[in-house]
Amino acid sequence: MSTIPFQQAKLVELHCLEPVFFASRELSDTYYTEGLIGNYALAYALGWVNSPYRLQGQATGRPSYKEDFIALKDSCYILPASPKGRVTFRFERFNALSDAYWYAMTNNRVATAREDVPLHRQGKKPNSFRPSNFPQTGRLRMIERGNIFETLVFGDCELPPYIRVGKFMSKVKVNVINTFNITLLKEGEYQTHFYLNSADLPSSLQPFSFDLISMAPAPIIKNLRFRGAAWQVGEAIVPAGLSFCGQ
Repeated sequence: MSTIPFQQAKLVELHCLEPVFFASRELSDTYYTEGLIGNYALAYALGWVNSPYRLQGQATGRPSYKEDFIALKDSCYILPASPKGRVTFRFERFNALSDAYWYAMTNNRVATAREDVPLHRQGKKPNSFRPSNFPQTGRLRMIERGNIFETLVFGDCELPPYIRVGKFMSKVKVNVINTFNITLLKEGEYQTHFYLNSADLPSSLQPFSFDLISMAPAPIIKNLRFRGAAWQVGEAIVPAGLSFCGQ
């Protein structure tokens, strides 16, 4: 049976004071935010771990979640934040095209000076340019302000009153609702209604059924029915042995 690395857990509400945007899915020129907040994003937003704003060299080729979260093993953990009620969204259109007198659309790039064009051309075709992978126009689906999410925070980690979340660093209020002792339940069949990160589940867990939300960096699971040991936090039940990246 699993042990309990954490003594207590906090039930926390997250109040969106500004629209929150993540590029969870990209379809054509529309960038969709799923109706949840991932636990990896929350760990960075809470200041538990830090990552450089710009990745350089070999670091650009792969994520560094395992290296970033290794220091948090057996000290603290947070679940993905699930919505309280129905999530409302807002759509906004962005246009980052240049207002220069002359510009040319290339492969995901805008050239604003004719003399710059030969420097970026590849091959013999006049419009074959090196892509820069920065979208210039499109639509954003964001979580509307006023939405409330809830999550469980395991361990004695400091929680600030406000955090900045998402690609636009939107302001979110952190409200601790209650603190519970964690009870270890013996192996059996259980169901949890909290959202879970699929990469953080223990290998010994036997899932029976669940709903899957496909998003980066790892799919999110909800309505999981499973067999294994479990932690009881107040009236909530989650699988025992949760840890970042399954460490």
